[in-house]
Amino acid sequence: MRLLLLWVCLMLLTGSRSLAVSFPEDDEPINIVDYHYSRQYPVFRGRPSGNDSQHSLDFQLMLKIRDILYIAGRDQVYSVNLNDVPKAEVTPSKKLTWRSGPADRKNCAMKGKHKEECHNFIKVFVPRNDEMVFVCGTNAFNPTCRYYRLNTLESDGEEISGLARCPFDARQTNVALFADGKLYSATMADFQASDAVIYRSMGDGFALRTIKYDSKWLKEPHFLHAIEYGNYVYFFFREIAVEHNNLGKAVHSRVARICKNDMGGSQRVLEKHWTSFVKARLNCSVPGDSFFYFDVLQSITDVIEINGIPTVVGVFTTQLNSIPGSAVCAFSMDDIEKVFKGRFKEQKTPDSVWTAVPEDKVPEPRPGCCARHGLAEAYKTSTEFPDETLAFIKSHPLMDFAVPSVAEEPWFTKTRVRYRLTAIAVDHSAGPYLNYSVIFVGSEAGIVLKILAKTNPFSLNDSVLLEEIETYNHAKCIGDSEEDRRVLALQLDRDHHALFVAFSSCVLRIPLSRCERYGSCKKSCIASRDPYCGWMNHGSCSRVMPGMFAGYEQDVEIGSTAHLGDCHDILPTTTTPDYKIFGDPTSVGSVSFLRFDSCAHW
Repeated sequence: MRLLLLWVCLMLLTGSRSLAVSFPEDDEPINIVDYHYSRQYPVFRGRPSGNDSQHSLDFQLMLKIRDILYIAGRDQVYSVNLNDVPKAEVTPSKKLTWRSGPADRKNCAMKGKHKEECHNFIKVFVPRNDEMVFVCGTNAFNPTCRYYRLNTLESDGEEISGLARCPFDARQTNVALFADGKLYSATMADFQASDAVIYRSMGDGFALRTIKYDSKWLKEPHFLHAIEYGNYVYFFFREIAVEHNNLGKAVHSRVARICKNDMGGSQRVLEKHWTSFVKARLNCSVPGDSFFYFDVLQSITDVIEINGIPTVVGVFTTQLNSIPGSAVCAFSMDDIEKVFKGRFKEQKTPDSVWTAVPEDKVPEPRPGCCARHGLAEAYKTSTEFPDETLAFIKSHPLMDFAVPSVAEEPWFTKTRVRYRLTAIAVDHSAGPYLNYSVIFVGSEAGIVLKILAKTNPFSLNDSVLLEEIETYNHAKCIGDSEEDRRVLALQLDRDHHALFVAFSSCVLRIPLSRCERYGSCKKSCIASRDPYCGWMNHGSCSRVMPGMFAGYEQDVEIGSTAHLGDCHDILPTTTTPDYKIFGDPTSVGSVSFLRFDSCAHW
């Protein structure tokens, strides 16, 4: 028995030593912005300042359409004019109010739900065209949709069922978009949250969906994003990995693809179901002798061009029952396509391991292809596909290979803190020459990290942590628990040099840079490596505007300051973060006089 215990201890020690080797180190931020400074940034709470109403924002989503930011919460959608730069408080220009009726609230309570759950949480806000927006809410566990006019936020037309378009419960994740006049949605389609569905409705043709209660297609998914790209609609989500059921409930991140011209299968196989649904794992991991995986997708961007390559960038975390860790990984759309052209995965019996399907066992036309395109060019519609092809895709939606991240490693990792990262926004054209990528990531702790992703071909994954910004304002927002401080979403407003940071009870507006913090200290200004900041010829650190090619000095690549003297004799010794001393931190052109202690280290 003692020998057995000794062997177990040795194995644990060996395992932890191996983990320590592969566990990545954290970068230290060049600049830390604490609450005393960030508390002056304007906040949106869903109610005016001084109003003691207990109405909670209960943030659900935000969407920027041209110069308007729409913020959706409980019973309401607010429109914020981005051209109006706020000083102390973000105020909406218009408000849409849509409350559940007494009958819906009563039925909700009779189903055993709490009073606070029996509201209309707005979960879908999708433009149909330039004039109309499609809006859906949980409506006290009776999901319902309406059309509204974008310019007035007034209702237009009759109510529509929200089944398979909007979840019943506000805590459930969902996505929706219009493509070619049809609504693509991914959500839970029943009260018990047992029927996960990717669904297409509206427009011409039949409604199509994923197979009901088939764990090979979807198993307890959390839908996070959907994009239209080329001939397809892509869905990004995380789910329980059926291919690793021997490991318990392991979560994997996925990308799924559906043809926009999919018309369903024949009357014999996959009628009114997708014939093109395929999915693959997204591999965000640190390479080495033993890979360290970030398996849980939290947030992902639209397709953006980096080095001329269409790319999506996501935040991934470790499993909930493991050591906290987070990473930012990028995936090229070309690599995603290559995986979907590769081998399929199968499990021959319920007890066997999953293996790759031999190429000679894959029928023609190739399952997952779009009718009238590529290998299925000879078929006018998916309803004409042979039963063999339809039967294969019905039982083989999972690809064998995972999609590798760009350069096969993360752009950024955060593993030595107790919190995980939760949300992402990317400015892929930062700096005066629009040639830098700056990543903003939110966290469970209310902290936003600002990262310079050096994406030149010779240094794809050399990132720099520029700033660590404590953003949660517990004085203006409601609550101070871990859930209250969790960053739920980030929205970039590049035109107005701002980032909106969403929490459950409030939305904060912060500038993309704080150049004024470096004041008249050239050394700290250059050392900041901030592509938004430059040392001006007139002797101060200020924001560098896009297209501004002269009259300043900056060194984003290296931040070399060896030739510069320290600033201790220039700057005042006070470190009191007083608003009157610093000037308005929301102003782009203000100059502050802050002692920057890090000067001594450069």
